[in-house]
Amino acid sequence: MLAYFLRRLLLIIPTLFGIMVLNFCIIQAAPGGPIEQIVAKLHGTGVSATARFGGSGGGDTAAPAGQMAQMADSGVTSRYPGAEGVDPELIKELEHQFGFDKPLYERFLIMMNNYLHFDFGKSYFRDESVFRLVVSKMPVSISLGLWTTLLVYLISIPLGIRKAVKDGTPFDIWSSAAIIAGYAIPSFLFAVLLIVVFAGGRYLQWFPLRGLVSDNWHDMDWPHRIVDYFWHIALPVTAMVIGGFASLTMLTKNSFLDEINKQYVLTARAKGLTETRVLYGHVFRNAMLIVIAGFPSAFISILFTGSLLIEVIFSLDGMGLLGFESAINRDYPVMFGTLYVFTLLGLVMNILGDVAYMLTDPRIDFETREG
Repeated sequence: MLAYFLRRLLLIIPTLFGIMVLNFCIIQAAPGGPIEQIVAKLHGTGVSATARFGGSGGGDTAAPAGQMAQMADSGVTSRYPGAEGVDPELIKELEHQFGFDKPLYERFLIMMNNYLHFDFGKSYFRDESVFRLVVSKMPVSISLGLWTTLLVYLISIPLGIRKAVKDGTPFDIWSSAAIIAGYAIPSFLFAVLLIVVFAGGRYLQWFPLRGLVSDNWHDMDWPHRIVDYFWHIALPVTAMVIGGFASLTMLTKNSFLDEINKQYVLTARAKGLTETRVLYGHVFRNAMLIVIAGFPSAFISILFTGSLLIEVIFSLDGMGLLGFESAINRDYPVMFGTLYVFTLLGLVMNILGDVAYMLTDPRIDFETREG
Protein backbone atom coordinates (compact mmCIF):
# COMPACT_ATOMS: atom_id res chain seq x y z
CA MET A 1 0.00 0.00 0.00
CA LEU A 2 2.80 2.41 0.88
CA ALA A 3 4.51 1.74 -2.45
CA TYR A 4 1.26 2.52 -4.29
CA PHE A 5 0.84 5.90 -2.64
CA LEU A 6 4.51 6.76 -3.13
CA ARG A 7 4.05 6.09 -6.84
CA ARG A 8 0.94 8.27 -6.86
CA LEU A 9 2.84 11.08 -5.17
CA LEU A 10 5.69 10.81 -7.67
CA LEU A 11 3.18 10.77 -10.53
CA ILE A 12 2.08 14.25 -9.45
CA ILE A 13 5.33 15.70 -10.83
CA PRO A 14 4.96 14.71 -14.52
CA THR A 15 1.19 15.27 -14.41
CA LEU A 16 1.57 18.77 -13.03
CA PHE A 17 4.39 19.54 -15.46
CA GLY A 18 2.33 18.35 -18.43
CA ILE A 19 -0.69 20.41 -17.42
CA MET A 20 1.43 23.53 -16.99
CA VAL A 21 3.16 23.02 -20.37
CA LEU A 22 -0.16 22.60 -22.18
CA ASN A 23 -1.78 25.62 -20.58
CA PHE A 24 1.34 27.76 -20.98
CA CYS A 25 1.38 27.11 -24.74
CA ILE A 26 -2.35 27.74 -25.13
CA ILE A 27 -2.31 30.98 -23.14
CA GLN A 28 0.79 32.31 -24.89
CA ALA A 29 -0.83 31.66 -28.28
CA ALA A 30 -4.04 33.46 -27.30
CA PRO A 31 -4.38 37.04 -28.58
CA GLY A 32 -4.69 40.05 -26.31
CA GLY A 33 -1.68 39.62 -24.04
CA PRO A 34 -0.56 41.97 -21.24
CA ILE A 35 1.12 44.44 -23.60
CA GLU A 36 -1.99 44.59 -25.79
CA GLN A 37 -3.99 45.23 -22.60
CA ILE A 38 -1.79 48.20 -21.70
CA VAL A 39 -1.93 49.52 -25.27
CA ALA A 40 -5.72 49.32 -25.14
CA LYS A 41 -5.70 51.37 -21.92
CA LEU A 42 -3.40 53.91 -23.55
CA HIS A 43 -5.94 54.31 -26.34
CA GLY A 44 -8.78 54.44 -23.81
CA THR A 45 -10.36 51.18 -25.02
CA GLY A 46 -9.47 48.91 -22.11
CA VAL A 47 -12.30 46.80 -20.70
CA SER A 48 -12.60 45.76 -17.06
CA ALA A 49 -13.25 42.14 -16.16
CA THR A 50 -15.97 43.18 -13.76
CA ALA A 51 -17.71 46.52 -13.47
CA ARG A 52 -17.33 46.70 -9.71
CA PHE A 53 -13.55 47.07 -9.97
CA GLY A 54 -13.61 49.94 -12.42
CA GLY A 55 -11.79 50.37 -15.67
CA SER A 56 -8.41 49.07 -14.58
CA GLY A 57 -9.54 45.50 -14.26
CA GLY A 58 -8.97 45.23 -10.52
CA GLY A 59 -5.78 47.18 -9.98
CA ASP A 60 -3.22 49.62 -11.28
CA THR A 61 -1.18 48.59 -14.27
CA ALA A 62 2.43 47.65 -13.67
CA ALA A 63 3.69 50.12 -16.29
CA PRO A 64 5.01 53.39 -14.84
CA ALA A 65 2.53 56.23 -15.10
CA GLY A 66 4.93 58.48 -16.95
CA GLN A 67 5.59 55.86 -19.59
CA MET A 68 1.91 55.16 -19.99
CA ALA A 69 1.55 58.71 -21.22
CA GLN A 70 4.33 58.54 -23.79
CA MET A 71 2.43 58.35 -27.07
CA ALA A 72 4.27 59.12 -30.25
CA ASP A 73 2.90 59.37 -33.75
CA SER A 74 6.01 57.70 -35.10
CA GLY A 75 4.13 55.55 -37.58
CA VAL A 76 6.23 52.50 -36.64
CA THR A 77 4.39 49.25 -37.21
CA SER A 78 4.35 47.03 -34.11
CA ARG A 79 3.92 43.26 -33.85
CA TYR A 80 1.33 43.94 -31.14
CA PRO A 81 -2.15 44.61 -32.56
CA GLY A 82 -3.24 48.18 -31.89
CA ALA A 83 0.24 49.34 -30.85
CA GLU A 84 0.85 51.45 -33.95
CA GLY A 85 1.80 54.97 -32.87
CA VAL A 86 3.03 53.91 -29.41
CA ASP A 87 6.63 54.80 -28.57
CA PRO A 88 8.76 51.73 -29.53
CA GLU A 89 10.98 52.30 -26.51
CA LEU A 90 7.96 51.93 -24.26
CA ILE A 91 7.09 48.63 -25.95
CA LYS A 92 10.66 47.38 -25.46
CA GLU A 93 10.64 48.36 -21.80
CA LEU A 94 7.33 46.61 -21.25
CA GLU A 95 8.68 43.48 -22.94
CA HIS A 96 11.70 43.55 -20.62
CA GLN A 97 9.51 44.21 -17.57
CA PHE A 98 7.20 41.28 -18.36
CA GLY A 99 10.06 39.01 -19.47
CA PHE A 100 8.83 38.79 -23.05
CA ASP A 101 12.32 39.57 -24.36
CA LYS A 102 13.33 36.00 -23.43
CA PRO A 103 12.60 32.88 -25.52
CA LEU A 104 9.39 31.04 -24.73
CA TYR A 105 11.06 27.91 -23.35
CA GLU A 106 13.34 29.98 -21.09
CA ARG A 107 10.38 31.87 -19.64
CA PHE A 108 8.60 28.58 -18.91
CA LEU A 109 11.62 26.98 -17.23
CA ILE A 110 12.20 30.07 -15.07
CA MET A 111 8.53 30.08 -14.09
CA MET A 112 8.49 26.38 -13.13
CA ASN A 113 11.74 26.70 -11.17
CA ASN A 114 10.19 29.54 -9.17
CA TYR A 115 6.96 27.59 -8.68
CA LEU A 116 8.87 24.71 -7.10
CA HIS A 117 9.64 27.15 -4.28
CA PHE A 118 6.10 28.56 -4.39
CA ASP A 119 7.42 31.84 -5.74
CA PHE A 120 4.63 32.96 -8.07
CA GLY A 121 6.02 36.38 -8.82
CA LYS A 122 4.11 39.65 -8.87
CA SER A 123 0.87 40.51 -10.59
CA TYR A 124 1.21 42.54 -13.79
CA PHE A 125 -1.77 44.75 -12.98
CA ARG A 126 -1.90 44.77 -9.17
CA ASP A 127 0.78 46.12 -6.88
CA GLU A 128 0.92 42.86 -4.93
CA SER A 129 2.58 39.45 -5.08
CA VAL A 130 0.57 36.55 -6.48
CA PHE A 131 1.11 34.53 -3.30
CA ARG A 132 -0.40 37.28 -1.16
CA LEU A 133 -3.30 37.66 -3.58
CA VAL A 134 -4.05 33.95 -3.43
CA VAL A 135 -3.81 33.86 0.37
CA SER A 136 -6.05 36.93 0.71
CA LYS A 137 -8.75 35.41 -1.53
CA MET A 138 -8.63 31.90 -0.04
CA PRO A 139 -10.86 32.54 3.02
CA VAL A 140 -13.83 33.50 0.84
CA SER A 141 -13.59 30.51 -1.49
CA ILE A 142 -12.81 28.07 1.32
CA SER A 143 -15.79 29.35 3.30
CA LEU A 144 -18.14 28.88 0.36
CA GLY A 145 -16.61 25.57 -0.68
CA LEU A 146 -16.50 23.90 2.73
CA TRP A 147 -19.99 24.89 3.84
CA THR A 148 -21.49 24.07 0.46
CA THR A 149 -19.81 20.67 0.31
CA LEU A 150 -20.81 19.87 3.89
CA LEU A 151 -24.45 20.81 3.35
CA VAL A 152 -24.65 19.08 -0.04
CA TYR A 153 -23.46 15.81 1.48
CA LEU A 154 -25.60 16.17 4.63
CA ILE A 155 -28.68 16.71 2.45
CA SER A 156 -27.98 14.46 -0.52
CA ILE A 157 -26.88 11.25 1.23
CA PRO A 158 -29.86 10.91 3.63
CA LEU A 159 -32.25 12.03 0.88
CA GLY A 160 -30.75 9.58 -1.62
CA ILE A 161 -30.99 6.72 0.87
CA ARG A 162 -34.59 7.61 1.69
CA LYS A 163 -35.48 7.74 -2.00
CA ALA A 164 -33.90 4.32 -2.54
CA VAL A 165 -35.82 2.79 0.35
CA LYS A 166 -39.07 4.48 -0.74
CA ASP A 167 -38.52 3.92 -4.46
CA GLY A 168 -41.77 4.41 -6.39
CA THR A 169 -43.70 5.87 -3.43
CA PRO A 170 -45.23 9.37 -3.34
CA PHE A 171 -42.18 10.57 -1.34
CA ASP A 172 -39.87 9.46 -4.14
CA ILE A 173 -42.04 11.18 -6.74
CA TRP A 174 -42.39 14.60 -5.10
CA SER A 175 -38.74 14.66 -3.99
CA SER A 176 -37.77 13.90 -7.60
CA ALA A 177 -39.67 17.04 -8.61
CA ALA A 178 -37.43 19.08 -6.29
CA ILE A 179 -34.35 17.39 -7.74
CA ILE A 180 -35.46 18.15 -11.30
CA ALA A 181 -35.85 21.80 -10.28
CA GLY A 182 -32.30 21.71 -8.87
CA TYR A 183 -31.04 20.35 -12.18
CA ALA A 184 -33.00 22.85 -14.25
CA ILE A 185 -32.26 26.07 -12.34
CA PRO A 186 -28.60 27.19 -12.44
CA SER A 187 -27.22 28.29 -9.09
CA PHE A 188 -26.60 31.86 -10.30
CA LEU A 189 -30.25 32.25 -11.33
CA PHE A 190 -31.34 30.94 -7.96
CA ALA A 191 -28.92 33.44 -6.38
CA VAL A 192 -30.64 36.28 -8.24
CA LEU A 193 -34.03 35.00 -7.02
CA LEU A 194 -32.77 34.93 -3.43
CA ILE A 195 -31.54 38.50 -3.74
CA VAL A 196 -34.86 39.68 -5.15
CA VAL A 197 -36.84 38.00 -2.38
CA PHE A 198 -34.60 38.15 0.70
CA ALA A 199 -31.88 40.80 0.15
CA GLY A 200 -33.87 43.95 -0.55
CA GLY A 201 -34.36 43.32 -4.25
CA ARG A 202 -38.12 43.77 -4.08
CA TYR A 203 -39.75 42.08 -1.10
CA LEU A 204 -37.77 41.39 2.08
CA GLN A 205 -34.43 42.70 3.36
CA TRP A 206 -33.41 39.97 5.77
CA PHE A 207 -29.88 39.35 4.48
CA PRO A 208 -26.97 41.56 3.36
CA LEU A 209 -26.17 41.85 -0.32
CA ARG A 210 -22.40 42.30 -0.27
CA GLY A 211 -19.31 40.90 1.39
CA LEU A 212 -18.38 37.98 3.62
CA VAL A 213 -18.70 40.01 6.85
CA SER A 214 -19.88 43.46 7.89
CA ASP A 215 -17.56 46.49 7.78
CA ASN A 216 -17.45 46.68 11.59
CA TRP A 217 -16.84 42.92 12.00
CA HIS A 218 -13.50 43.45 13.79
CA ASP A 219 -15.20 45.65 16.39
CA MET A 220 -17.69 42.91 17.36
CA ASP A 221 -17.27 40.32 20.09
CA TRP A 222 -16.89 36.70 18.97
CA PRO A 223 -20.53 35.57 19.32
CA HIS A 224 -21.66 38.47 17.14
CA ARG A 225 -18.81 37.82 14.67
CA ILE A 226 -19.99 34.23 14.20
CA VAL A 227 -23.60 35.31 13.72
CA ASP A 228 -22.57 38.04 11.28
CA TYR A 229 -20.45 35.60 9.27
CA PHE A 230 -23.26 33.06 8.85
CA TRP A 231 -25.70 35.89 8.13
CA HIS A 232 -23.58 36.97 5.18
CA ILE A 233 -22.91 33.50 3.69
CA ALA A 234 -26.48 32.22 4.10
CA LEU A 235 -27.71 33.25 0.65
CA PRO A 236 -24.55 32.41 -1.36
CA VAL A 237 -24.25 28.97 0.22
CA THR A 238 -27.97 28.29 -0.24
CA ALA A 239 -27.70 29.13 -3.94
CA MET A 240 -24.70 26.83 -4.37
CA VAL A 241 -26.33 23.99 -2.43
CA ILE A 242 -29.42 24.12 -4.65
CA GLY A 243 -27.22 23.76 -7.69
CA GLY A 244 -25.13 20.92 -6.24
CA PHE A 245 -27.37 18.55 -4.31
CA ALA A 246 -29.38 17.12 -7.22
CA SER A 247 -26.71 15.00 -8.93
CA LEU A 248 -25.29 13.64 -5.66
CA THR A 249 -28.78 12.69 -4.44
CA MET A 250 -29.49 10.66 -7.58
CA LEU A 251 -26.02 9.09 -7.46
CA THR A 252 -26.64 7.99 -3.87
CA LYS A 253 -30.13 6.65 -4.68
CA ASN A 254 -28.98 4.63 -7.69
CA SER A 255 -25.98 3.26 -5.80
CA PHE A 256 -28.19 2.07 -2.93
CA LEU A 257 -30.79 0.61 -5.28
CA ASP A 258 -28.06 -1.38 -6.98
CA GLU A 259 -26.80 -2.76 -3.67
CA ILE A 260 -30.24 -3.45 -2.19
CA ASN A 261 -31.05 -5.87 -5.00
CA LYS A 262 -27.91 -8.00 -4.50
CA GLN A 263 -27.86 -11.50 -3.05
CA TYR A 264 -26.04 -10.68 0.18
CA VAL A 265 -28.85 -8.28 1.16
CA LEU A 266 -31.47 -10.99 0.62
CA THR A 267 -29.36 -13.36 2.71
CA ALA A 268 -29.07 -10.81 5.53
CA ARG A 269 -32.83 -10.31 5.55
CA ALA A 270 -33.38 -14.06 5.55
CA LYS A 271 -31.27 -14.30 8.71
CA GLY A 272 -33.79 -12.04 10.45
CA LEU A 273 -31.75 -8.83 10.59
CA THR A 274 -33.74 -5.63 10.92
CA GLU A 275 -34.07 -3.38 7.86
CA THR A 276 -32.00 -0.70 9.62
CA ARG A 277 -29.23 -3.21 10.37
CA VAL A 278 -29.26 -4.45 6.78
CA LEU A 279 -29.24 -0.94 5.36
CA TYR A 280 -26.56 0.64 7.53
CA GLY A 281 -24.62 -2.46 8.55
CA HIS A 282 -24.24 -4.05 5.13
CA VAL A 283 -25.49 -1.87 2.28
CA PHE A 284 -24.18 1.54 3.39
CA ARG A 285 -20.48 0.81 3.19
CA ASN A 286 -20.65 -0.73 -0.29
CA ALA A 287 -23.08 1.82 -1.68
CA MET A 288 -21.04 4.77 -0.43
CA LEU A 289 -17.90 3.79 -2.31
CA ILE A 290 -18.88 5.54 -5.52
CA VAL A 291 -20.03 8.62 -3.58
CA ILE A 292 -16.73 8.84 -1.71
CA ALA A 293 -14.74 8.31 -4.90
CA GLY A 294 -16.35 11.41 -6.41
CA PHE A 295 -15.73 13.62 -3.38
CA PRO A 296 -12.34 15.12 -4.41
CA SER A 297 -13.52 16.29 -7.82
CA ALA A 298 -16.80 17.56 -6.35
CA PHE A 299 -14.98 19.53 -3.65
CA ILE A 300 -12.51 21.10 -6.09
CA SER A 301 -15.35 21.97 -8.48
CA ILE A 302 -17.39 23.65 -5.76
CA LEU A 303 -14.38 25.34 -4.19
CA PHE A 304 -12.92 27.01 -7.27
CA THR A 305 -15.22 26.86 -10.28
CA GLY A 306 -18.75 26.57 -8.97
CA SER A 307 -18.47 29.75 -6.93
CA LEU A 308 -17.40 32.12 -9.74
CA LEU A 309 -20.77 33.66 -10.64
CA ILE A 310 -21.90 33.46 -7.00
CA GLU A 311 -18.88 35.54 -5.98
CA VAL A 312 -19.68 38.10 -8.66
CA ILE A 313 -23.39 38.30 -7.78
CA PHE A 314 -22.81 38.64 -4.04
CA SER A 315 -19.64 40.78 -4.36
CA LEU A 316 -17.45 38.17 -2.68
CA ASP A 317 -13.80 38.70 -3.54
CA GLY A 318 -12.61 35.09 -3.73
CA MET A 319 -10.47 32.78 -5.83
CA GLY A 320 -13.07 32.23 -8.54
CA LEU A 321 -13.36 35.94 -9.20
CA LEU A 322 -9.59 36.40 -9.04
CA GLY A 323 -9.05 33.69 -11.65
CA PHE A 324 -11.72 35.15 -13.92
CA GLU A 325 -10.29 38.67 -13.71
CA SER A 326 -6.73 37.49 -14.33
CA ALA A 327 -7.87 35.57 -17.43
CA ILE A 328 -9.72 38.58 -18.84
CA ASN A 329 -6.84 40.95 -18.10
CA ARG A 330 -4.15 38.45 -19.24
CA ASP A 331 -2.44 38.74 -15.87
CA TYR A 332 -0.14 35.79 -16.56
CA PRO A 333 1.50 35.47 -13.10
CA VAL A 334 -1.91 35.26 -11.42
CA MET A 335 -3.28 32.91 -14.10
CA PHE A 336 -0.41 30.44 -13.90
CA GLY A 337 -0.01 30.79 -10.13
CA THR A 338 -3.66 29.96 -9.43
CA LEU A 339 -3.60 27.17 -12.05
CA TYR A 340 -0.55 25.65 -10.34
CA VAL A 341 -2.20 25.79 -6.91
CA PHE A 342 -5.55 24.43 -8.17
CA THR A 343 -3.93 21.57 -10.08
CA LEU A 344 -1.64 20.58 -7.23
CA LEU A 345 -4.52 20.65 -4.76
CA GLY A 346 -6.71 18.61 -7.12
CA LEU A 347 -4.05 15.92 -7.56
CA VAL A 348 -3.51 15.67 -3.81
CA MET A 349 -7.27 15.49 -3.22
CA ASN A 350 -7.50 12.55 -5.63
CA ILE A 351 -4.93 10.68 -3.55
CA LEU A 352 -6.86 11.50 -0.37
CA GLY A 353 -9.97 10.18 -2.12
CA ASP A 354 -8.21 6.85 -2.61
CA VAL A 355 -7.32 6.80 1.09
CA ALA A 356 -10.96 7.42 2.02
CA TYR A 357 -11.98 4.75 -0.49
CA MET A 358 -9.73 2.22 1.24
CA LEU A 359 -10.81 3.20 4.76
CA THR A 360 -14.47 2.81 3.80
CA ASP A 361 -13.89 -0.70 2.45
CA PRO A 362 -10.73 -2.40 3.81
CA ARG A 363 -11.18 -5.15 1.21
CA ILE A 364 -9.83 -2.76 -1.43
CA ASP A 365 -6.12 -3.25 -2.01
CA PHE A 366 -4.64 -0.84 -4.55
CA GLU A 367 -1.33 -2.73 -4.55
CA THR A 368 -3.00 -5.99 -5.55
CA ARG A 369 -5.15 -4.18 -8.12
CA GLU A 370 -2.08 -2.78 -9.82
CA GLY A 371 -0.28 -6.12 -9.70
